[in-house]
Amino acid sequence: MSEAMLKMYISFAGMIFLILAIGLILLSRYKLNGWVRGIVSFLAYVFLILGSIIIFYIVFSGPTR
Repeated sequence: MSEAMLKMYISFAGMIFLILAIGLILLSRYKLNGWVRGIVSFLAYVFLILGSIIIFYIVFSGPTR
């Protein structure tokens, strides 16, 4: 597998993490209550941070040959 393809799959994982974070944040804000809301919200923000780090790495690592 080439480096470009590997970066593409890693960026897909980052985008999925960001989309999952959006869904979990909306779920925790509008549908859940109590301690479940806190756990889902925490997981959402973890996905948001991980997705952001992955996308940041992919964008600033530059083009591949």
